Amino acid sequence: MASSAASAATPAVAGPGGTSGEPMTHRRIMEALSGLLLGMFVAILSSTIVSTALPRIIGDLGGGQSAYTWVVTATLLAMTCTTPIWGKLSDLFSKKLLVQLALTIYVVGSMLAGLAQSSGMLIGFRVIQGVGVGGLTALAQVIMAAMISPRERGRYTGYLGATFALATVGGPLIGGVIVDSALGWRGCFYVGVPFAVVALVILQKTLHLPVVRREGVRIDYLGATLISGGVALLLIWVTLAGEQYDWLSWQTGAMIGGALVLLGLALAVEQRAAEPVIPLWLFRDRTVVLAVIGSLAVGLAMMGASVFLSQYFQIARGKSPTVSGLMTMPMILGLALTSTVVGRLITATGRWKRYLVGGGVALTAGLVLMGTARYDTNLVLLGAFMFLVGVGVGALQQNLVLAVQNAVPLHQLGAASSIVAFFRSLGGAVGVSILGAVMSHRVAGYLADGGAGGGGAGGGIPDVRHLPPGVRTVVESAYGHAIGDIFMVAAPFGLVALLAVLLIKEQPLQTAKQVAAQAADGPAQGGSAAAVPDGAAADGSAATGSASSPSEAAESRRDAAAGAPRT
Repeated sequence: MASSAASAATPAVAGPGGTSGEPMTHRRIMEALSGLLLGMFVAILSSTIVSTALPRIIGDLGGGQSAYTWVVTATLLAMTCTTPIWGKLSDLFSKKLLVQLALTIYVVGSMLAGLAQSSGMLIGFRVIQGVGVGGLTALAQVIMAAMISPRERGRYTGYLGATFALATVGGPLIGGVIVDSALGWRGCFYVGVPFAVVALVILQKTLHLPVVRREGVRIDYLGATLISGGVALLLIWVTLAGEQYDWLSWQTGAMIGGALVLLGLALAVEQRAAEPVIPLWLFRDRTVVLAVIGSLAVGLAMMGASVFLSQYFQIARGKSPTVSGLMTMPMILGLALTSTVVGRLITATGRWKRYLVGGGVALTAGLVLMGTARYDTNLVLLGAFMFLVGVGVGALQQNLVLAVQNAVPLHQLGAASSIVAFFRSLGGAVGVSILGAVMSHRVAGYLADGGAGGGGAGGGIPDVRHLPPGVRTVVESAYGHAIGDIFMVAAPFGLVALLAVLLIKEQPLQTAKQVAAQAADGPAQGGSAAAVPDGAAADGSAATGSASSPSEAAESRRDAAAGAPRT
């Protein structure tokens, strides 16, 4: 049990509305979420702007297909490895300060990326961006869980999905216009800065959550470093094998062996760490395991395949960056529509599994159909296929997190939410590397078959606008066929996501009263013994952090009645 001194030193918990036991109104929730949503908009906007500009960026910086892959993978890997740390920090420190810090890091990384003089420099600065994105990704879900009960959360998750969709729609269009204008591709990294400044101001004024300061906090930096090193080594191997060295070579053995050693050490560290990056005890829950599998598959299928769409439209179809941005709208509209509508349906009915199953079916079908794409595929059909992929992602991405949050005890929310985000982004990083390697190999083969072996496979990204007509057709066909192939390779992972959600046992979403009852009566398991709950559900009860005993939870609520410190 926590001592009286510890209890006195720890700020009390209060509901976001200012008093314990009173649910926040819709208006107050939206005010609190406004800066957070704008911050997410900035991060996603900057990423999607860059995705459209990447073929031109890599061409100007003299990079090849491997550099193209790693500009994306570097951000995803940094985001993956820092997301659990941000999630753990959210259980320990001020959530508002953390999200402001994450936003600032992301902006700094973006501005540095705009100054890059080589593909290597750009990759390094993208790592900094990824650290900030990891914070925004983890904290968005944790903050929502801290204010809103699971039953009501679907509605606001829809707003998060709509923000994601709006930034994803606007990013390619704005990016294309900037690249085609006098500003050039470097302007893409600066356009989000004004939005970021506004988001920081709004967050300061509207986001009010209780502060928790725990003594003896231990962050598992060793575990995070080992996991990062092991995963990075595997991704480097996948990217370079078949080009820089043979698949069966001493380099392959050294990299795979080194990665297995690092990951084995990481597992040993995680089993003994007081505050592990990946709490292994969470995997005792069937819902968590299946949601992790589903998120890993969704991340791999979605990020691993869709990141190459800009190459398809600019190289295989010969479109400008602006037009390429317009071409991706069917997928984004499917994502936006589904995220918003499904979120409201879940809130209205309290049921969620049917929508996850429908999303798995749509994602798998969309990926298979996209696998038939070639350089001359009818654009209307292609738009319909992309719309299906967007529908699947929109139904699965956020609601897998919701299913986990509804299944775990209150004191595990921060860790559980970040674990799902961790494996989704890990799937994306692995997918980009694997499918990038597949694409590079297929492009080289198709170019050789067409008699244009030097047309950009192993060297730089080709600019089809400057190629002779005969060579241009061969290059367009090679890239069109290769990108169709990587969607077909991604399709089985859509099926894995579908099977995972089919096996999840649906539990009705908890209401605010049920969350309050769990906060009062449920003993903590797996948390820190001296912790005091942090965060608040819609009714003012604790929603994240660790509760050591029902008596301490009750003491915190009594303290909250007197008013809690806020940031």
